[in-house]
Amino acid sequence: MNSKNISKGGLTIGDIASRTGLAPSAIRFYEDKGLLTPFRNAGGQRRYDRADIRRLSFVMITQGLGFSIADIQAALATLPEGRTPTKRDWQRLSSAFRRDLDTRITQMQSLRDRLDGCIGCGCLSLKACKLYNPQDRARTKGQGPRYLLGDSASEITPP
Repeated sequence: MNSKNISKGGLTIGDIASRTGLAPSAIRFYEDKGLLTPFRNAGGQRRYDRADIRRLSFVMITQGLGFSIADIQAALATLPEGRTPTKRDWQRLSSAFRRDLDTRITQMQSLRDRLDGCIGCGCLSLKACKLYNPQDRARTKGQGPRYLLGDSASEITPP
């Protein structure tokens, strides 16, 4: 990336692509989704701020973690317009993602630890289910894999 590009009024899509590793078509896709807003220079060419590199990096990371474009768009919409987001802005934005990630981590650990045993789903096909979920007691807490959803066998009363 050439520092002259910044002084001439922003970065080209090629500069952004080179810096992020994204194809220009992907950058235009994210632009179409409202995740970044380039400006036009005096010649009418699309230009990007340096802060757009961070935006796109954030998009790539959060998408890789399974967040939807809509979730990412809503989060990025909370960043200030007209100025480069500060560290505090990014910390505020990331706190909601942190809470969601903490929940996902807890769920994944539970899945890892319980998937080979009874998960309270009502199938009663494993010998362990006869011990932990006799007569499908877990159904009293609702549908689905109750133990993976946070219920414990000791909290479930017989029907």
